Amino acid sequence: MSTTTSTPGTATGSTRAESAELTAVRAALRAEHAAVYGYGVVGGRIERARRQEARDAYDAHRARRDELARAVRDLGGSPDAAAAGYALPFTVDDSAAAVRLAAELEERVAAVYSDLVRASTDARRSLATAALREAAVRAVRWSGESVAFPGLAERAAAVPSTSATPRT
Repeated sequence: MSTTTSTPGTATGSTRAESAELTAVRAALRAEHAAVYGYGVVGGRIERARRQEARDAYDAHRARRDELARAVRDLGGSPDAAAAGYALPFTVDDSAAAVRLAAELEERVAAVYSDLVRASTDARRSLATAALREAAVRAVRWSGESVAFPGLAERAAAVPSTSATPRT
């Protein structure tokens, strides 16, 4: 994760806010890269009856990923490229595991969007809120369970906030 530094006398409140926002947008972009990868795995193992649901989620994450890459550029940064592969939180060898992975991906993406909601303002905050809501709804659809406030730091302490670990 990169942060913006400034020389003494040049830092302003808006510079610090933009730096925090850029950091949060980059984290969300990395989470979306991992979600896209993860849904590729889900799609290969999910039962036929839920395949369209997985495809729709995959497409939604690709669209968010592209939107976040533009946002990073708009904030003066360079978007991180996707890793070649990501370590999954568990082995996905059947449809039940694919469903668990999809729910996990959505919960992790929700946590990152929660951070972006806190770090952003105006239109970007509205987009982050919508993305958080969409991820939370998909997590409930996949897991059949919900939480009162998806993406909160208390929940994120139990679940790492990145979607998956890039393989190096």
